[in-house]
Amino acid sequence: MRGDLFIVSSPSGAGKTTLIHTVMADPVIGPDLHFSVSHTTRAPRLNEQHGREYYFVTVDEFQRLVDADGFLEHATVHRHLYGTSRQEVEPRLEAGVDVIVDIDVQGSRQVRSRIPEAVKIMIFPPSLEALEARLLARNSEDPESARVRLAAARREMAEFGEYDYAIINDRLEAAADELRSIIVARHVSRHRQRERLEAILRGFSA
Repeated sequence: MRGDLFIVSSPSGAGKTTLIHTVMADPVIGPDLHFSVSHTTRAPRLNEQHGREYYFVTVDEFQRLVDADGFLEHATVHRHLYGTSRQEVEPRLEAGVDVIVDIDVQGSRQVRSRIPEAVKIMIFPPSLEALEARLLARNSEDPESARVRLAAARREMAEFGEYDYAIINDRLEAAADELRSIIVARHVSRHRQRERLEAILRGFSA
């Protein structure tokens, strides 16, 4: 049985990374989820580690992967390159492992063009004011960077019609429950249960 790919997108500062990590820590569904670590050419922020938050690479290293068709998607976001490695995702899906990826709107389109059955989830902040406060609280954003990200946020969120689900991240635990519910619902879909359901039906006809 092939695993499912969950695409999670949001504007910077909407809390998708914290939300994903909260769900990954869930003792019931977390062990069966793999978080796909993306590649980026931006510098690490304070406390970020290579191979944990991102694979931090040079522009030349990134381009070599592009030339080798090593990415499911890649894009320039806020003046830096980001990409989702095929090696992080495809072998795990084939092995029946669910994968969750944290990518932007343009990246999600590229992934779904390759994997049409991917489940797309958009994370919204509760308001512009909340998003601005979260960005400034990072202490890694200067006012100009925050302005650029806020300008991009409206454009990104306006694409929610391309997504299967939308979560408003007002209270973390409530938003995490909603994300968990989407994943669990996918697990009990007809698609995922087909082999077991057919085996049960065969038992009735024996």
